[in-house]
Amino acid sequence: MKKAWKRVLFTCGGTAGHVNPALALAQRIGEECPEAEFLFVGAERGLERDLLKKAGYPFRSVHVSNFHRSFAPKELRHNLVSAFNLARSPGEARRILLDFRPEAVIGTGGYASYPAVRAAAKLGIPTAVHESNMIPGLTTKLLEPVADRIMVGFEACRANYKHPEKVIVTGTPVRGDFFTRTKAEAKRELGVADGRPLVVSFWGSLGASVMNRQMADFIALEAVKTPFYHIHAAGKAGFPTLRALLQDKGVTDTDGPSVRLVEYVYDMPLVMRAADLVISRAGASTLSELTALGVPAVLVPSPYVTNHHQEKNARALEEAGGAAVLTEPDCSGQLLFRTVQDILRDPARLRRMSEAMASLGIRDAAERILETVESIEK
Repeated sequence: MKKAWKRVLFTCGGTAGHVNPALALAQRIGEECPEAEFLFVGAERGLERDLLKKAGYPFRSVHVSNFHRSFAPKELRHNLVSAFNLARSPGEARRILLDFRPEAVIGTGGYASYPAVRAAAKLGIPTAVHESNMIPGLTTKLLEPVADRIMVGFEACRANYKHPEKVIVTGTPVRGDFFTRTKAEAKRELGVADGRPLVVSFWGSLGASVMNRQMADFIALEAVKTPFYHIHAAGKAGFPTLRALLQDKGVTDTDGPSVRLVEYVYDMPLVMRAADLVISRAGASTLSELTALGVPAVLVPSPYVTNHHQEKNARALEEAGGAAVLTEPDCSGQLLFRTVQDILRDPARLRRMSEAMASLGIRDAAERILETVESIEK
């Protein structure tokens, strides 16, 4: 990074996977430019508001909402509100930009990023959009003609754009605290350093109830022999249900050390660094962490997302040899358990998967993104 940044505006929202890359970028700039000011812009009612305030960054909102693909009366009313928001959000975004006067506007995904990036382009402010999924979402498609740069995670993404000359392969940024420990240090800190592998599993909010029911069967099978350590994050809503399911199966010891059932992994950098194998959905933010750390995975893509982009994300890692992919309709707790056992019983395969995953990782993604934004000339 060469530029001494003074004011940068990030715009993102909808999911934590869109917010986390922006946080990683802000962290990187802040390390080099402690005096830099940041402003995050997102939807009035989006989860990004709470995530960003918790992270300590200033946040301003615009009235923006997505469109639902349904003709049900309730959905039609929602879409009318979204159309009204679409008409007023450009003016709101313009006022924010004129007030903050950023040197650049960086969008990291979600429909909430549309108004600010488009308004910045009209004002002549350098704009860049980062798309972490293999297939560009609707917002990225709409912004491609006006944004100065489109930044993607993998070379294979380039073919999905109408303006490939704008596309730069940067990778998806991961927060620096994922790399502050060695794997051995992380294992010792978690108390899992006796040689048994550590499996970490978690599901996103979409479809988590389905997968948590399968995880009950999975944990019941592993509890018989405890062949590995296992940390599973069930989610706040899923935690009591999963614990009750396990009790019905006679599994009561879920507080460690072998099996740890938790609501949420609050120190993901520590836990992910220690993991030998991860079981999860295939959100882009999670995959960027897995590839950066070289952690093999068993992926069950969410079938509830637009254009099945999670499955396309997952298949790219599977083709490279870093992941095994199971679709939710074909999945079961028993199949998950067999798949994990087969991988862990074959150290050579586990090592190959780790190497394949690491080959896809771009640890200096934040630096590449900032260099890309610096290269924009106005």
